[in-house]
Amino acid sequence: MDAPIPGQSLTSAPGTYPYERPPEISDPEEAIQMHLTRLNTSEMIEDILDTLELGITVKELTEGIARSAVAEGLHSIDVSMIISPVIHEYIKSTADEAGIEYDEGLIDEEEQEARTNAIVAAKAEAMMGKEVEEEMPMAPPVEPVAEEPRGLMTRRV
Repeated sequence: MDAPIPGQSLTSAPGTYPYERPPEISDPEEAIQMHLTRLNTSEMIEDILDTLELGITVKELTEGIARSAVAEGLHSIDVSMIISPVIHEYIKSTADEAGIEYDEGLIDEEEQEARTNAIVAAKAEAMMGKEVEEEMPMAPPVEPVAEEPRGLMTRRV
């Protein structure tokens, strides 16, 4: 019963929430400095390492950090997309220094190629099976019928 009523967000004044106002930081370099300063505290490092040990991927953690900054109105979504690789690398290097095993959450090229090949093979088998089972006769080609031009501009004098 604590959920908002549908359409409730449309009744509040615009700019009430932090993400509805202009962001505090619009420069990606400033945003990177802000995030690295926030992430470089001992409490945040411990939280990051604990999260990675729980099985959360580096990609998911990076996306969470960027989304929370957007929700707080610190920077925009496009800035978060620009700075996410830097945050990702910072988290990876922190985990490497601590000796923690982690999953990056990225699909490598070989795995992606294997998935693509499996999908193509499955579709090819499905298409070949349908063609063999359903040999439908082809319909004769339809000849176009010449139509008389109609309309105001086609009137002859």
